[in-house]
Amino acid sequence: MTSELHTVVCLKVVPKSEEVGVDRETMTLDRGNARSEINPPDMNALEAALALKDRFGGRVSLLSMGPPFVIPTLRVGLAMGADHAYLLSDRAFGGADTLATSLTLARAIEKLGDVDLVLCGEESSDGATAQVPPGIAAWLDVPQATYGMEIEFDPGRRHLVVTREVRDGEEVLDIPLPAVVSLKVSCNEPRFIHPARFELLDGAGAVTTWTADDLGEDRERLGLAGSPTSVAGLREAVSASGRRREVVSGTPEEEARILYDRISEFLRGADAHRQEAPG
Repeated sequence: MTSELHTVVCLKVVPKSEEVGVDRETMTLDRGNARSEINPPDMNALEAALALKDRFGGRVSLLSMGPPFVIPTLRVGLAMGADHAYLLSDRAFGGADTLATSLTLARAIEKLGDVDLVLCGEESSDGATAQVPPGIAAWLDVPQATYGMEIEFDPGRRHLVVTREVRDGEEVLDIPLPAVVSLKVSCNEPRFIHPARFELLDGAGAVTTWTADDLGEDRERLGLAGSPTSVAGLREAVSASGRRREVVSGTPEEEARILYDRISEFLRGADAHRQEAPG
């Protein structure tokens, strides 16, 4: 472990949810016609990493998995202040569930070799499982904290103090480095892109691409082959019927009487339901 803090931020480039479809043959998301963006909670993780760098020095690396077309999106993180980005891009990674994804990311973190802290968003907008950050911690065999709201670094002890959200309150954890922490969306305000780093958005450098061969992991444990979960079927969710609407007519006095009767009927039904409810 080096004296400087090396933080890896796991960034997932996700399709805009309103533009994504489903491939009914492969049972996977069809992102072909969807624009991409950085997963919103991951932006909060990046801001937390950059804030630590501002205070304590060190460096911030970005780590993502996806096709080469996500590289321009990763450069947004570089323009915000990260030092380097690593993209895991190989057809062998395709179709990965949370188990295979967390293993792939963990192997890349091990390949970097001198990582002190891994920061992730709480969950991804296209999966919403919140399983990948704990999975990374399990593969790396390091302490973890989930649903973080604030993090403080004690450089003398090389410990993190993490305030995390729990049901009906907060919990404060003191954990040694190296560690993995996932952060809640909106726990901070991501900074703007630094004007002096705009050239990275169109530049060719600062992004290193690794394939499955670079990680040295058994391909049977990666991607679809290494994913024990699968989608058994798809069905369209039918929305509930719209609000009940009734048009009343008559003189103002007649309309008022009809409305009174309807509202009284509704209130009597609601009161009866409360009386029948257990407890």
